[in-house]
Amino acid sequence: MDLNKQISRRSFLKKLGKVIAGSALVGIVGQAYMKYIEPNWIEVTRQNINHPLIPPIFNDFKIVQFSDTHLGFQLDFDHFEKIIQTISKEEPDLIIFSGDLVDNLLSFYEYEEIVIYLNYLQAPYGKFAVYGNHDHGGWGTDKYKQIMEASNFKLLRNESQNIKIGNDGEIIIAGIDDAMLGQPDFEKTFSSIQERYFTLLISHAPDLIEDAKHYPVDFQISGHTHGGQIQLPFIGPLITPPYGQKYVEGSYDISDHLRLYVNRGLGTTRLPYRLLSRPEITIFTLKT
Repeated sequence: MDLNKQISRRSFLKKLGKVIAGSALVGIVGQAYMKYIEPNWIEVTRQNINHPLIPPIFNDFKIVQFSDTHLGFQLDFDHFEKIIQTISKEEPDLIIFSGDLVDNLLSFYEYEEIVIYLNYLQAPYGKFAVYGNHDHGGWGTDKYKQIMEASNFKLLRNESQNIKIGNDGEIIIAGIDDAMLGQPDFEKTFSSIQERYFTLLISHAPDLIEDAKHYPVDFQISGHTHGGQIQLPFIGPLITPPYGQKYVEGSYDISDHLRLYVNRGLGTTRLPYRLLSRPEITIFTLKT
């Protein structure tokens, strides 16, 4: 018997066992991080919006955007309560929800609880919402409308609304229907606007900016993509949804006068994981 060969074989098997055990441990820890840590690790992102059409009276006007909660899939009411508290502490002037409230409206029945939490949110210049693709489908379309209206959110579906501060200035908040399951209509959305004011468009789907740039829009805020939900270093998002494939997360300068911001959302869908794509609440501050 060659003793040296036997020792080498044992050493190799021992090292191989360590590698396999280490890989398994990394896999377990990685999965725990993606499922339990990062999805609950909310990032509050702050963005200034500078534009010459913003009236001086709106300087430091604070808008909070939250999006894609997908209640009923992974995000529960304990987590939802923390989201509501985080938004409330910001004392926003205006609040925007950019779609996908419940993951499946047809199999979710805790509507009264949602209304209680959403009614806790207060903003002196209003709370606004648009449809996401998960807010449509069957009678879900009407149910989402009932929830948001009962929660004192103004649901903008191809329409706009002027926001005024006394007689010293105004801006416009516009909302377009969802691109996947809704019927977005830009002509209808902007048909009632008679004068040129700073206009903020809410579109659940970010890629609709390619249509929005042909209309009097100065800033678009969107969600839908979850930032890809799972990203890999040097590769980026593994999967992006229809109408969220060109613009995935963060800020984009579309032209000299038009910007887009894509919020990564708060919940998850299909897979209960997030990696390198933390859930997000965005605080926009208007600057003159």
